Amino acid sequence: MRARQGRRTLRAVTVYRLGDEPLFPDPAEADSSGLLAVGGDLRPERLLAAYAGGIFPWYEEEPILWFAPDPRWVLRPGELRVARRLGRTLRQGGFEVRFDTAFPEVVRACAGMPRPDQDGTWITPEMIDAYVALHELGFAHSAEAWWQGELAGGVYGVCLGGAFFGESMFHRRRDASKVALVTLVRQLEAWDFDLLDCQVHTDHLERFGAKPWKRARFQETLAATLARPTRRGRWDQPRLREIHQ
Repeated sequence: MRARQGRRTLRAVTVYRLGDEPLFPDPAEADSSGLLAVGGDLRPERLLAAYAGGIFPWYEEEPILWFAPDPRWVLRPGELRVARRLGRTLRQGGFEVRFDTAFPEVVRACAGMPRPDQDGTWITPEMIDAYVALHELGFAHSAEAWWQGELAGGVYGVCLGGAFFGESMFHRRRDASKVALVTLVRQLEAWDFDLLDCQVHTDHLERFGAKPWKRARFQETLAATLARPTRRGRWDQPRLREIHQ
């Protein structure tokens, strides 16, 4: 559905300017970079409408930029690939993995994580507040790897229907974010989730089994999985012995 306030030109490409209502254009109208719209806000209603439409915010400074890239990188939980060394780390059980016990801390740690070829972060204070609000509403979740009682790594994202939209990861100890991610994906598989949305390509996620999907395939699969009930509220702790066998 198109936003109501027409179009404007930004950075030599044509994108939609969002109005006050949490409405978005058709993702098929995104430009070659995936940029679809600008403006709006980060209220829970708008963020949930965005994810339900296959759209996500990604910006460092105002205005807010909204993306729907093509291809979309997706990991099917049942297609997860785990390297042999990481598998040994998981079986050794040195990390304790928890869900939803330190969500704000995970998001803030992701914001402060140095990224190759990036001077800043897209996880602004406004973004942190927005996703903490989604967490408090039961839609955003974290998987956390703890080492000797200290938060060592983690990943967070948004859950709707049978889809988990991964947002960011961090680590303070080797393999910590990988352990959190693998535990999360295996738990999603146990819960019969359809997909983990990785959004855009990284070599890291490709090694775990993420694959490029055409936007049309992603949108069709997303629409089907959103018909399923959302696992809303605080998630239970993973049963590590069962999911890492």
